[in-house]
Amino acid sequence: MTRARLRDLEITIGAYPTGPHNAITDVPGVWVGYRTLIYDEPRIARTGVTVIVPREGAIWSDHAFAGFHSFNGNGEMTGIHWIAESGMLSSPIALTNTGQIGTVHEALTAYGQENGHTQSWSLPVVAETYDGWLNDMPAFHIKREHVYEALAEAKPGPVAEGCVGGGAGMICHDFKGGTGTSSRVIETPSGKFTLGVLVQANHGDRELFRVDGVPVGREIDYRQVPLPWGRQPPLGSIIIIIATDAPLIPAQCKRLAQRAAVGMARVGGVGHNGSGDLFLAFATGNHLPGKTESPIALQMLPHHHLNDFFEAEAEAVEEAILNAITAAETTTGIEGHTAYALPLEALVRVMRKYRKA
Repeated sequence: MTRARLRDLEITIGAYPTGPHNAITDVPGVWVGYRTLIYDEPRIARTGVTVIVPREGAIWSDHAFAGFHSFNGNGEMTGIHWIAESGMLSSPIALTNTGQIGTVHEALTAYGQENGHTQSWSLPVVAETYDGWLNDMPAFHIKREHVYEALAEAKPGPVAEGCVGGGAGMICHDFKGGTGTSSRVIETPSGKFTLGVLVQANHGDRELFRVDGVPVGREIDYRQVPLPWGRQPPLGSIIIIIATDAPLIPAQCKRLAQRAAVGMARVGGVGHNGSGDLFLAFATGNHLPGKTESPIALQMLPHHHLNDFFEAEAEAVEEAILNAITAAETTTGIEGHTAYALPLEALVRVMRKYRKA
């Protein structure tokens, strides 16, 4: 069976409807771009960079409210102190590997300056997960031009998943992981809104892995599909980015960011000590001009209208993580290390077994 999204396998998560592409790009104005580096010479590369570009690139001057949450802090996301202070996101978001936070941060800063978006000062958001089990990370494969290429290729519409961009070398619940996305459409008394999620999934243990509540990781254990590293996994992490077009204020964005842990937990993530589980939510429903001398008119939803957002987000995060796994392909990297893909035929068989029980 070829790699597929979860819904292509007739497995549906939750009750809320998805957007047209079931992706973070269903939120109007949100674009995604990738640069994936996979080669063996002169050194082995299984890595890349993912960019999430709000407001069709106008985020540099038309900022968005945002909030951040650290579920477990053994990881890195730049720019979060200013987000905590100001409540504003003012740059694209980039995801990459642990060793190249600095390179990507410098590239985003330079891109902003070269294109007239910023002057000498910028605090872009760059987050990481560790791909060093498959990727020769000390080779520092990612260069400034790769970030520029990802930004140039950012677009709306369908989003590639699995072994792409920053997810190229990632492992999730002891299967090959990577990049995944999903969306939900939410109708409230305040209006109809879209919420989208993109994850870079590199976390979790096999025995805890669940799909729509089914203990798939126990059914498809290491005797059927080998673990990448034996019985003791190295450090792992997940980055979760949540976007919505609702008019939320920073405190509400932070509340959204916190709820990403619910979707992660539904798949079996518990925030292990060595895991960097970092979540960022932004909302484009208010416009925040970077330069103004006048008061800014704002809107916000009543807090109790967020309940639907919390439920929909849990569904979307769960599905995005599962899409990252079902789309990813078996990958062999440095020193012959291999991360095996979740066998989709076995997944379908297990789901049917439990649904008939």
